[in-house]
Amino acid sequence: MKKIFIFILIVLILAGIVGYLITLKPIEKVGEEIEKPRETKLRKVLLYYYNPENDKDESGNTMCSRKGLVAIEREITLTKTPIQDTINLLLKGKENLTDFDRAQGITTEYPLEGFSLVETNFKEDGTLILKFNDPLNKTGGGSCRVGILWFQIEATAKQFSGVKKVQFLPEELFQP
Repeated sequence: MKKIFIFILIVLILAGIVGYLITLKPIEKVGEEIEKPRETKLRKVLLYYYNPENDKDESGNTMCSRKGLVAIEREITLTKTPIQDTINLLLKGKENLTDFDRAQGITTEYPLEGFSLVETNFKEDGTLILKFNDPLNKTGGGSCRVGILWFQIEATAKQFSGVKKVQFLPEELFQP
């Protein structure tokens, strides 16, 4: 009986040791680099979209003004180009809107086919120059439409400290 007890005790001890060894990480070889996952740092930004219900006069007419802008909070990866990254995210448009956002009446005409941000230039006087490519003239149209498209980018850019004025290039963009 004593021998069986000792045998069972040895088996349990060995099972415990094997179980412990299985949970251990492999030993690193000297000089061998083990790739570790990098921690991605995120930054909260606001994307300005449009809700026509917030932009009505007393008679119920749409005013096509900044009153219709609605800020949607999103996160971007922390980089050295946050303004550019945020504008590019805004330009993705509808894919950034959740079902909840849509249910609240929030909308956008972005993305516009072929329309893209080419360059950003921030001047010391607080002017942010945004250069776009619009080979299909998708930023044209009626004054209401182009104003809202303009306001969305402008408000999104002005959330960044120091941005006082936003200038668009080429100057023919957002023309009724």
